[in-house]
Amino acid sequence: MLLTMTSCNRDASADFGKLSEEFVYTTLSFSPAAATAAGLHEYNQQKLDEMLDDVSPTALNKQRTFYQEFSKRLGALKPLTLSAEDRADLGIIEDQISLALLDLDEIHSTSHNPTVYVELLGNALFSPDVLDYAPKPARMRNIIARLQQAPRFLDQASANLLSSPDIWTKVAIEENEGNIELVDKTIRADVPDDLKGDYNSAAQPALAAMNRFQDYLKNSLSKRNNWDWRLGRDLYTRKFRYTLESGMEADEVLANAEADLPRVRARMLALSLPLHRSMFPSHGDHANLSGTERENAVIGEVLNKIAEHHSTPASYMDDARKDLDEARAFVQEKHLLTLPARSNLQVIPTPEFMRGIYSVGGFSPAPPLEPQLGAFYWITPIPSDWPKERIESKLREYNFFNLKLLTIHEAMPGHYVQFEFANDVQPKARRVLRALFGNGAYVEGWAQYATQMMLDEGFLNHSPELALTLAKQELRVLANVILDVRMQTRNMSDQEALDLMEKMTFQESEEAIGKLQRAKLSSCQLPTYFVGWRGWLSVRERYRQAKGASYSLATFNDKAMEQGAVPLTTLGQLLQ
Repeated sequence: MLLTMTSCNRDASADFGKLSEEFVYTTLSFSPAAATAAGLHEYNQQKLDEMLDDVSPTALNKQRTFYQEFSKRLGALKPLTLSAEDRADLGIIEDQISLALLDLDEIHSTSHNPTVYVELLGNALFSPDVLDYAPKPARMRNIIARLQQAPRFLDQASANLLSSPDIWTKVAIEENEGNIELVDKTIRADVPDDLKGDYNSAAQPALAAMNRFQDYLKNSLSKRNNWDWRLGRDLYTRKFRYTLESGMEADEVLANAEADLPRVRARMLALSLPLHRSMFPSHGDHANLSGTERENAVIGEVLNKIAEHHSTPASYMDDARKDLDEARAFVQEKHLLTLPARSNLQVIPTPEFMRGIYSVGGFSPAPPLEPQLGAFYWITPIPSDWPKERIESKLREYNFFNLKLLTIHEAMPGHYVQFEFANDVQPKARRVLRALFGNGAYVEGWAQYATQMMLDEGFLNHSPELALTLAKQELRVLANVILDVRMQTRNMSDQEALDLMEKMTFQESEEAIGKLQRAKLSSCQLPTYFVGWRGWLSVRERYRQAKGASYSLATFNDKAMEQGAVPLTTLGQLLQ
């Protein structure tokens, strides 16, 4: 009987493996731009690097049909015959299908969000320029082929877009300017001499199409601004469920975040009082005040003093690189985990066409199918034409201490290390599935958890200023949840959002304005930090209790990251 059952499980796993591989590669083939970024260059005898996405109604309907039919095929499976790993993958695929159909059938991003098209085109051209998957001339020919299709792509975008909220159109206009700059200057400067003629022939009509699209955004779509960026309770609730995969509903997560906010502020007051007495001995701890008013006075003065120590616009990028080296040395010294064997991380400016959503920085991992290629820690430069007060606000927010936390989060040992582990997951189809469609709370939660771990282990010699800055970041994570749920489902106003960020969570004005924009550009992403951070701590504690005296922090970190981005509710089961 045991042999028969084992054989059945093996057969079921093999069948599911084929299904999973079909899902991964078929969905990637729908977007050649995403396929290049993932390292998939050919599929079904199609050279994907030479293709640009088809976003026509016919193509979108083809995707819808695929998801609907694939869902039926998954419904015929018997999950109990699958391994725990396969069941984890099955859950990811099911939720991804639900998300895709929710967007295609009810949210309708392709009909209302112009940034979808601008960012897709930008990535389609940017990836071949920076990823060394082939010799440079071959990659440049891929770019030329995609430029030749840009007019068709942008015509499809214009035909699809029915209306758009002002904020989405505004950001699309800004990011489209970045695409024009990318084609006309950045990539053009990289073109080998023998391909300049071909590039110019393709770039001229592509740039003309981009400029036409810019006029369309400014003069046509901007007048059709009667679409609401808010999802509303029903759509948001379902998207939250499929995206977070946490076992908690949005209202419960909101309640938890709002309950944590006063507790974190109280902890910040305790951290601030000794610093405040040293920095402002004549202020008497503001003992004449009480409650929120006293917290704001004491904590605010200390944070303002800390913020005075910051980079300049010219040194900002180099300071982030130095912070990266410092963090890497600390991880090695403390042996917190196994550092990646590959040395493929680069610190570069955030691409202009992505700065609407990444106003501070971000991370772009190496392709899961070609992990030896580049991974990028993005730092968004501070524009030289900004007024002095905007520049100062940005630098104060990302001061000496917070820039270190940003670097830990995005790169070392945050996103970069996590994705390097993920890029060794086997088999390849599982690796790509968990990289492309993996759980956002796992990904962002690891980066937050890893940051706390660094401080817990003594990074910067247990600096109280750094601890207070992390507590401020924790407040920001709580505010992310409150903003996302309340703005998307409860009509939270802009002023209420700004008051929350500036008066209750100590964010600089420039940071608050940028986050307000981000909250209108995305949905169900901002809560991933809070849900994931708490989730990682919970999984680690259960693992520690199970292991008892044999518990090792480094072993836990390695084993948990070796799984790739599975839902945290599943991670604990896989570690048993």
